[in-house]
Amino acid sequence: MRTRGITALLSGIASLIVVGFTIYKIWIGKDVGFNEVSSIGGLLILFLTTITWGSKEEKDGILQEEELGQRIIEKSSKISYFLLMVFVFLAAVIDKLISGSINIMLLLLLILSMITLPFVEFLVAKKYQ
Repeated sequence: MRTRGITALLSGIASLIVVGFTIYKIWIGKDVGFNEVSSIGGLLILFLTTITWGSKEEKDGILQEEELGQRIIEKSSKISYFLLMVFVFLAAVIDKLISGSINIMLLLLLILSMITLPFVEFLVAKKYQ
C-alpha cells in the first residue's frame, strides 16, 4: 500500500475514533471542549488533504504545485470564503431567532467576513501596481 493510502486510512480511522469518543461524551452528559473540537478538525484536515493531493515521489494524483493544483486551490478558496460567510450569517439569524437578541460577536464576525475578500484583493492588487 502506498504512503498516501496508509496516511488516509490511519487519519480516517483516527477521525472516526475521536468523533465517536466525542459523541460518547455528549451521550453521557460530559462537556465537549476545545481539545475534542480541535482534534476532530485537525484529523479531518489531514484526511481530506491526503485524499485530495498526490505526492511528487509516488506520482499518484494532482500536485498542489502544478497549474491545475493552483487553480483548484484558488477556486476552492473563494467558494469556501462565501460558504463561511453564509454560515456566519445563518448563525447570526438563528441566534436572533432563538435568543431574541443579536450576539454582538457574531455580528462583528459577519461584518469582518464581508470585508475580508475585498480587503485582501485590494492588498494583492496594490502589490502588483
